[in-house]
Amino acid sequence: NSFCTLLDVVMSANASMHNGKRVLITGGAGFLGSHVTDRAMREGFDVYVMDNLYTGVLRNLEHHQGNPRFHFVNHDVQHPFPETVTKLKFDLIFHLACAASPVHYQAEPIMTTLTCVNGTNNVLKEALRNDCPVLVASTSEVYGDPLKNPQVETDWGNVNCTGIRSCYDEGKRAGEALCFDYHRNHGVKVRVVRIFNTYGPRMLFNDGRIISNFVVQALKNENITVYGTGEYTRSFQYCDDLIEGFWRLIHHPTETGPVNIGNPEEYSVLDMAKMIKAMVPGTKSEIVFLPAAKDDPKQRRPDNTKAQQVLGWNPTVPVAEGLKRTMEEFSTRLARENVAMDKVYVQCNPLLDVSSHVDEAFLAKYKLGKGTAGLAEPDQMGIYAELGARSDVKYIPGGAGLNTARVAQWMSQAPKASVITYVGAIGDDKNG
Repeated sequence: NSFCTLLDVVMSANASMHNGKRVLITGGAGFLGSHVTDRAMREGFDVYVMDNLYTGVLRNLEHHQGNPRFHFVNHDVQHPFPETVTKLKFDLIFHLACAASPVHYQAEPIMTTLTCVNGTNNVLKEALRNDCPVLVASTSEVYGDPLKNPQVETDWGNVNCTGIRSCYDEGKRAGEALCFDYHRNHGVKVRVVRIFNTYGPRMLFNDGRIISNFVVQALKNENITVYGTGEYTRSFQYCDDLIEGFWRLIHHPTETGPVNIGNPEEYSVLDMAKMIKAMVPGTKSEIVFLPAAKDDPKQRRPDNTKAQQVLGWNPTVPVAEGLKRTMEEFSTRLARENVAMDKVYVQCNPLLDVSSHVDEAFLAKYKLGKGTAGLAEPDQMGIYAELGARSDVKYIPGGAGLNTARVAQWMSQAPKASVITYVGAIGDDKNG
């Protein structure tokens, strides 16, 4: 307890002492990484964000553009770091680079595993070179489908090592193994945090996570989709609480982790769906049930004893308050995107990528995945008539050569708020 009190004092003092020090944040354009970036900027660091923008978006960082202490490096951590990074001396490193939602990591499973292994290895090499603390974001998914509840750091986990989630679950477990081998063999100051379900502003609308799904669906009057019976349980922490936990752990002089950081309040998925629906007045959304996702864990709740005793950390933002803040930000972002949607042009010949403009039901109806490109099958031809009838998408049919010219004209004349999606023909179309 005395150390935790001292840590509070040191962290408060550091807010004014950190000018001139550098921090590297991998994955810093993502949901959580951008909040870490905000904290580091507030504390006076020179901040270097490294991100390949697979799930990160520059919009999350636009409020730092023009600040001489902010630097962005477009790079994939799987590969050796560029000289723009390796020539510098860093005082802290946060490693958050990795797709963290099933939708995204299952879409690129090999990349996910290599990010967890090669990416973490490159980060640890950088921490060794700089002799600085490195916080590595692990996950509660290392516990798999837990054999007991709540989960404590000494649990070894119950993971399907060959399933569709294994690229992430086993990738993160391998990343943890690398951390502790670097610590034992080279004395690297690792700080491993196991993150439990986290939500808040800047979550991607299409990341497939429980709260982002439910909030977007309720705000857009779409059906709220619960996978399975809704009896599975989760705990949900607000992003600000998690970032505070990060900060306390990376400043601890000796604690390597792993340390659970999560909110121990447990909710069934169905109860959370009902709560979010009730918080959106007038929504026309109904709760519907879909088949359960494969290998989805039945329970997820942290034992926070270690975080409490070692870091003096507890979550402080009640779920209802966190949801309110999240909904306000989502509403603002949806309104902004809806304005842009009036100026969206989608051309399809013969197939398309409209995944950013249509819902999951539309994609499923025509057997499309996100980012689809290919020749249209006979049972997909109804896409064109349906797109033509939509009010939120301007669809102009035509040959690929003609539409290439059209899109060039639109791009040259479009207002800055415009969103233009264009996919030309592939296959034997010589003009495409």
